[in-house]
Amino acid sequence: MLRPEELGEGEREHWRELRAKSHAPRNPFMEPEFTEAVGRVRPAARVAVVYEGGESAGFLPYERGPLGQGRAIGLGVSDCQGAVLRQGPLPDTRQLLRACSLSSFAFDNLEAEQGLFTPYAAEEYASHVIDVAGGYGAYEKVLRAQSPKFLKTTLAKERRLGRQVGDVRFVFDERDPAALRTLMAWKSAQYRRTGRRDRFAQRWITELVGRLAGTRTPECTGTLSVLYAGGQPVAAHFGLRSSTVLACWFPAYDVEVAKYSPGLVLHLRMAEAAAAEGIGLLDMGRGAAEYKDSLKTGELPVYEGAVTRWGAGAALYWLGREPARRAHGFVRDRPRLASLAARTLKGAARLRRT
Repeated sequence: MLRPEELGEGEREHWRELRAKSHAPRNPFMEPEFTEAVGRVRPAARVAVVYEGGESAGFLPYERGPLGQGRAIGLGVSDCQGAVLRQGPLPDTRQLLRACSLSSFAFDNLEAEQGLFTPYAAEEYASHVIDVAGGYGAYEKVLRAQSPKFLKTTLAKERRLGRQVGDVRFVFDERDPAALRTLMAWKSAQYRRTGRRDRFAQRWITELVGRLAGTRTPECTGTLSVLYAGGQPVAAHFGLRSSTVLACWFPAYDVEVAKYSPGLVLHLRMAEAAAAEGIGLLDMGRGAAEYKDSLKTGELPVYEGAVTRWGAGAALYWLGREPARRAHGFVRDRPRLASLAARTLKGAARLRRT
């Protein structure tokens, strides 16, 4: 067990080689650079290096809490989680946890084909994706076929934005720190407006995004995309990209120009730029959202759950997490209740602002 920054370059390179051989999409959340960035802001972050026959056979990044309660690295913000292992027989899951002094290991965006942990999944979710492997033109053809009104309306709004606000300009990889600060302010306001926890009120998340904004490696590069109109930002997104996947993470827009749907326009331009860069997949993550349904071409499964070992730590995990998870699942599976819950959150948020 090592702190992420203690990994040698040889181990990091082996990690990258294992990811390259995986059949899963090359999601940047699964790269060593993301784990190291989390380790810089989360002191409890660790990496278990798994050996077989004297040679390293894989890596498990995690965070360790009180009484050995473990969680996937960056849980709460990471959109792709799991172990990085070579092909072949898997280690015994509970023996691995014992070796890491973990009483449990929780995950909420477990990558598909993670045989080490999928048997312990309690829920399966859809992560919405945009396939641009055939080029942006091919993607537009898909949109015209599945939702012609959506594409036509969004492109018309983009033209109207240019006429009424000012020339529209898109930057796929913006380096201006002020633009990142603007995005985080928009996103914080959105969280508060919808009654959800403001992630950017947590210092470690703000610091993590700042670190990743400066990370530039072939398989994990922080990417800030900005849509400008009249010289001012009107929508922005910060995510991570590898050579083949753009992991969408924090999108937001200026509510003053909401009638032009700048967030949708931004995503279309991101898809176009990603395709031009040779990126074949945009992963918009799990969670229901109308804009995802309009933009997606498909879905990938991700899993939520936990593996536990007998003991006080496992009991505390169950008491602290399982009742809430089951309640959320009950509401989510009943559209009328889910709609009522969303309205209640927004109403509570309005009361807090008054």
